[in-house]
Amino acid sequence: MNRLVNIIVNDNKIEDIQLMIFDKDGTLIDLYNYWSNMIRYRAELICKELDLDKTHEKRLMYEMGVDLDTKSLRPEGPVGVKKREVVMQAAVDYLASIGYPDIRDLCFEAFKEVDRISLLDLRQFIRPINGADNLINELFKNGCKIAIATTDTTERAKIAMNFLGFADKIDLVAGADMVNNSKPDPEMIYVILDALNIDRLNAVMIGDAATDVQIGINANLRASIAVLAGFSSADELRKLTPYVVGSIRGIIVETAR
Repeated sequence: MNRLVNIIVNDNKIEDIQLMIFDKDGTLIDLYNYWSNMIRYRAELICKELDLDKTHEKRLMYEMGVDLDTKSLRPEGPVGVKKREVVMQAAVDYLASIGYPDIRDLCFEAFKEVDRISLLDLRQFIRPINGADNLINELFKNGCKIAIATTDTTERAKIAMNFLGFADKIDLVAGADMVNNSKPDPEMIYVILDALNIDRLNAVMIGDAATDVQIGINANLRASIAVLAGFSSADELRKLTPYVVGSIRGIIVETAR
């Protein structure tokens, strides 16, 4: 049997937990840095192929979910919130609206090329959230299972975890490509619970977006923890869960008695 831990969030104690499921972007990895760079490269490649100017490049980035004016990701996404195919469709739809129909193959190749480029210099893209390593290490040291549930692809999430030095501490990585229905549908959580043979009442979800909290609720997990590091406001998250923490550093792990 897996060892049990208690998770302390502010003045709340969530007892007898065997599994902590993390969102990736905004929870373990700096959200804006990762996706703004990925989207910028995607937009640059597409616009270069079509000989489009910087105005279209900026608008294409916006349609895919990056707002350069506010230096933030759009709360509604699609990037960071919805799976890769939806982000690509946003690019395809924008290009169609300016007179470039049937451009999906070009976008597909651009996305694939940016995947390759990003692997050449992961430091440019992946920056850990302050305190993420401590929490992962504490969970691992205390025998708690650890999983990742992300809208990114499984392979890219594994690469990121390996780069951060977390790979040997994580029991399962589940990306949007492993399921038919992504967050907040609970299918991804069910895949993780089944694979690790963990009861839902001994599992906790942690993430920075309302969809992360909601997937935990929809899967009827013991609790969903929200970290104020990404898309959603404190007021929005507190409507969904009592477990809202300003920083991942505020989450404490103790051995269950």
